[in-house]
Amino acid sequence: MGFRFLNIFHEGLMPKLPVISGKKLLKCFLRHENYRLVHQHGSHVILLDEKINKKSTIPVHQNKDLPKGTLKSILGDFDLSVEDLLKIIE
Repeated sequence: MGFRFLNIFHEGLMPKLPVISGKKLLKCFLRHENYRLVHQHGSHVILLDEKINKKSTIPVHQNKDLPKGTLKSILGDFDLSVEDLLKIIE
């Protein structure tokens, strides 16, 4: 008799982190009323979430997809879950 692991990461239970470019992510954030562009330094755009008064930097390098770690960091800066992000980019 073997020990069975419960797979809590089964499809449908937790949504996957989307693959998205910095440019598209920036456009999606700016469509929502509580995100405002503070300033830009080269290819890095600083956004402010006016609702929670927190900033995050979004790299907009040509049309390249954001690395997963960078996207997770942006979500953490704005206290967003993957579900929240999916609602924003719809």
